[in-house]
Amino acid sequence: MVIRISKIVLLLIIALNLAIVALNNILDYNSNYEFVKNILNMSTTFPDNNLMWRKIESPFMWNLFYIVIIVCEILIAALCFAGSASLFKSLKKSDIEFNKAKKFGIIGLVFSLILYGFAFITIGGEWFLMWQSTKWNGELPALKMFILSGIILLFMNQKDS
Repeated sequence: MVIRISKIVLLLIIALNLAIVALNNILDYNSNYEFVKNILNMSTTFPDNNLMWRKIESPFMWNLFYIVIIVCEILIAALCFAGSASLFKSLKKSDIEFNKAKKFGIIGLVFSLILYGFAFITIGGEWFLMWQSTKWNGELPALKMFILSGIILLFMNQKDS
């Protein structure tokens, strides 16, 4: 029972975290909009690098990217909340039913890995050279969420028997 409760609690941590992040991004839109704008515009990359052709200078695209990120955060939070609720409902059920109840949580965690591993670390970090910026580098926070989501996904995928 302790392992099952632990899985619910850890999934709730991701759900709550992403819900707060999304809420913050909505209520204080401009703070992280500046982050997205500067990453996509490559404003603080090394001077005269040969990859500046990748930069995006369109405010429409900056907003689009940012809104997609916020929607992804909301989606991940919703999936992880739904997964937690499903696991809670199956808490005292059979091992097979509890394992089936992991579906939404697992999907949410995989989306979290995609958001932080692909969107932030790969696209932001490498394509838009975020790693070169001392001011607008979000790779470490993204890596933290990637690792946390990955560890919880591994734990979640352990069969309950």
